[in-house]
Amino acid sequence: MARSNFIFTSESVSEGHPDKVADQISDAVVDLFLARSPEARVACETMVTTNRIILAGEKNARGGAEPTDAEIEAVAREAVKRIGYAQKGFHWKDASFDNFMHQQSADIAVGVDEAAGKDEGAGDQGIMFGYATDETDALMPATLHYSHLILKRLAELRHSGEAPFLEPDAKSQVTLAYEREKPVRAVKLVVSTQHAEGHDQAKLRSFVKDVMAEVLPDGWMPKDEDAIFVNPTGVFVTGGPDGDAGLTGRKIIVDSYGGAAPHGGGAFSGKDPTKVDRSAAYMARYLAKNIVAAGLARRCTLQLSYAIGVAEPLSLHVDLHGTGLGVTEDRLEQVIPELVGLTPKKIRLHLGLNRPIYLRTAAYGHFGRAPDADGGFSWERTDLAEALKAAV
Repeated sequence: MARSNFIFTSESVSEGHPDKVADQISDAVVDLFLARSPEARVACETMVTTNRIILAGEKNARGGAEPTDAEIEAVAREAVKRIGYAQKGFHWKDASFDNFMHQQSADIAVGVDEAAGKDEGAGDQGIMFGYATDETDALMPATLHYSHLILKRLAELRHSGEAPFLEPDAKSQVTLAYEREKPVRAVKLVVSTQHAEGHDQAKLRSFVKDVMAEVLPDGWMPKDEDAIFVNPTGVFVTGGPDGDAGLTGRKIIVDSYGGAAPHGGGAFSGKDPTKVDRSAAYMARYLAKNIVAAGLARRCTLQLSYAIGVAEPLSLHVDLHGTGLGVTEDRLEQVIPELVGLTPKKIRLHLGLNRPIYLRTAAYGHFGRAPDADGGFSWERTDLAEALKAAV
């Protein structure tokens, strides 16, 4: 039986964290290709370090006008500029840039391409998980939800000029106490944020505490000052790619559910939607969220699995964690394929994924965000909830 009273922790990282800088550059490249051709194939890996940006991976314009190396470099630099890096150790304009992307392997392409008598196959084998919980309005784990919101608010204040002493790199960590499986208060809070040289640490601590209190629900702030950690190592001036190298795909738990649910291991950023690491993970979240939004369960974990070159998923698994309300996992596993197609192509069509909507996903989580008018975060819609209720 699951514990009802416990303590749990999740972390987040800001848009200026080195790994997130890499994710955003990779997704900016994906968006560039999809804007030219909705059927483009991209797998872009980025490494950033002291004043250096390096790209590698595969590309296939699929009949569209392939972006030039200069255009790829331009969107990479623009992503860094938008984050706010114009420092001696990492500058959007001055950093050296190397692009080692090459054409997609024909061996991979033949498995994915449609052909006579063959549907479009998955771009790789793998397992993908989706999760939803009713502990927040976003149907996301509260520990991760508030970790994201603290950093997002700090970034908003930095970009607006209200906090000019803040620099782009930051991390947060939220530990919550749960009673009867519901979050009730913060037990420990951590924020490490890059700042301007010479800025007073006491003033920084006070400022960050005010942001924490603004973001968290009323009454959740720890009363013990020793439970709140702001820059626990002291000065944090050298940060971002100048302080540590960054790579695409190294923050997959931050990107998904903060450790509250399983992860299949495949990163999202840098990949076009034929890659089921991304598209099937989005579909799994969509299905889990709609099950909870429909009131069929308070928590739901959903798993899909695929084989490279094969269209239909190899398996579908639903776990309601004992919270099902008038429905069984067996019934949901039977109904879901009747309501929505789970092949890579049908997923892309249902969620409208062949669009340049990915750069915005590469910081502050791929899930728990409001759907955008242009189709971004379509996997966060709850438009399947009524059909699920009717079917079961």
